[in-house]
Order: sequence, then structure tokens, then C-alpha cells
Amino acid sequence: MYNPGEEIVQIVDRDNLEIEALPRRIMREKGLIHRACYILVFNDKRELFLQKRTDTKDVYPSCWDVAAGGVVLAGESYEKSAVRELAEELGVSGVSLTTHFDQYYEMDSNRVWGRIFSCVHNGPFQLQKEEVAFGYFMSIPKIFQLSEKEDFTPDGIDMLRKIAPRFPQK
Repeated sequence: MYNPGEEIVQIVDRDNLEIEALPRRIMREKGLIHRACYILVFNDKRELFLQKRTDTKDVYPSCWDVAAGGVVLAGESYEKSAVRELAEELGVSGVSLTTHFDQYYEMDSNRVWGRIFSCVHNGPFQLQKEEVAFGYFMSIPKIFQLSEKEDFTPDGIDMLRKIAPRFPQK
């Protein structure tokens, strides 16, 4: 049986330089800095695919998330991680990914260097039942309105605030 806590992930320092590779479980227990990829999935109307995380996620369970993505494994590039995570979480492959920027995010014990990507895909999606409860497309302004009332992944909503000007709404 697959156990995500035993995945070997890349641990980095505050400058995003590789230090070591450790099981995800230890990274979470010790609050170590790691890498992650974030993929914003837009449709042709420039609406963003918003997903509800399952209640079994190891970080931010049951929160809304504006991006597909996840932890970069040891020996894996951000780009390979993004392709893998997009296929695993949403069943999307063969799309062109645009790279936007890297950001460091820290809150409580979640310390992460993330690379932000985007793509266009109108669905349908094949949601990974262990990670994504459900999702749908929504405009960025409506996502910000919803974030005032409901729980979102804080790193995701922070990243969306930074990138939103690059995706003006019609």
C-alpha cells in the first residue's frame, strides 16, 4: 500500500540549495524547508480550477486550493514534479506548462520553496480520490471573495495574490 509519508523528498535551505533527502514524514515532523510545485489550471474563459482538499491531507486538510501540485521528490526537478503531480491529481497530461516565478513561503511549520506554473485545460478531470474531494472552475475575483469566508491553503492564496495581475479577467 502506498504511504505518502515515506516518499523521499528534497530538503533545501533558505537559499533553496539542496541539503539532503528525507522521508516526507520527517520533513513534516521537523518543519524542514522543502520544495513544491504549484500548477494553476485555467480554462479558455480564464477561470481557475479550484479544488477542495480531502480531510486526510497531511497539511491543510479540507481547505480550498487554487493549485494542483505537491512536494518535489529527491532527485526530481520542479518541472518533472509539476508534470507528475498534474497527472496524479487531475489526470492531465500532455499540456504546455508556463513557468512564472519561485517563492519562499513560511507559516508555522510549513516552510517551502515553490515554483509556480500555469496551464490551460478545460477538463474533464480525473481527480485523485486520496487528495482531491471535488473541484470546479471559478473566476479569480470570486475565489478571493470565497477566501474571505472559507479556509484556503495559505501558501496558495498568497501565491494567487501575487500572480493574479498576470491573468486579467474578461
